[in-house]
Amino acid sequence: MILSNFHTHTSFSDGKKPARNYCEKAIEIGFKSLGFSDHAPVLFPNKYSIEPKELMNYFSEIEDLKKEYKDRLKIYLSLEADYIPNHSYSFSYFREKAAMDYMIGSIHLVYQKQKDRMWFIDGGDQKVWDQGLQEIFDGEIKKAVEAFYNQTQEMIESQKPDVVGHLDKIKMHNKERLFSVHDAWYKDMVANTLSLIKNKDIILEINTRGLYKGRCKELFPSIPIIQQAQNMGIPLMLSSDAHHPDELDGDFLPTIELLKREGIGELHEFVDSKWKSVLL
Repeated sequence: MILSNFHTHTSFSDGKKPARNYCEKAIEIGFKSLGFSDHAPVLFPNKYSIEPKELMNYFSEIEDLKKEYKDRLKIYLSLEADYIPNHSYSFSYFREKAAMDYMIGSIHLVYQKQKDRMWFIDGGDQKVWDQGLQEIFDGEIKKAVEAFYNQTQEMIESQKPDVVGHLDKIKMHNKERLFSVHDAWYKDMVANTLSLIKNKDIILEINTRGLYKGRCKELFPSIPIIQQAQNMGIPLMLSSDAHHPDELDGDFLPTIELLKREGIGELHEFVDSKWKSVLL
């Protein structure tokens, strides 16, 4: 059993509870370690990320909790940073602000340069996804999905995150309606992205949030992508992308059993200052 979660959101961003509540819950359920990764500030007003003026308070609070809980729980400091051309800080900006243990890079908003607009591909409302596709990409699904993966690849190349979060989340609200994950062009985009992840020696996250929130019938990424990554030698880590303390181990048990059945032999956990392999 994996007794850790390294993708965790608190009330500093769009999580539901203060960081201390997650620490107490982690100890209650037997976790050995916990990584906090609130949404990093971006260059426009929003309701989901840390406010720029609160960033240093976030860093300080997690560092204080590290000391307070050191004998009961290993705590790690991170951010989940968005890469949005012309609308986000460079990841190096955050690395210079604090000695973070690792950084997760994710795409939640797909940028359309010609219209200077962003398509929100996350959240629980499929109508927002559909409306954004029409208004921002004129309903051209292949163009929109390619923009998502191109932006992901740009992030990997230019920002060098330690972990890539929920790689194929673009599929969540599609539900095989407008494109298929089996389409050749789609699989090519994924393969090219995996090659970059491999070349840059980046961890690939296996994210359970879509499953336990009932938003997707698959993991992010799907089992075929996970198997492809394993065959390429890309390190894998498991996370719940928790936004509430009760979600810290969301669907971990069935996911681990599924991974074992599908031939996934190991995952990675962050221990002290490095990612280490854990056999399943």
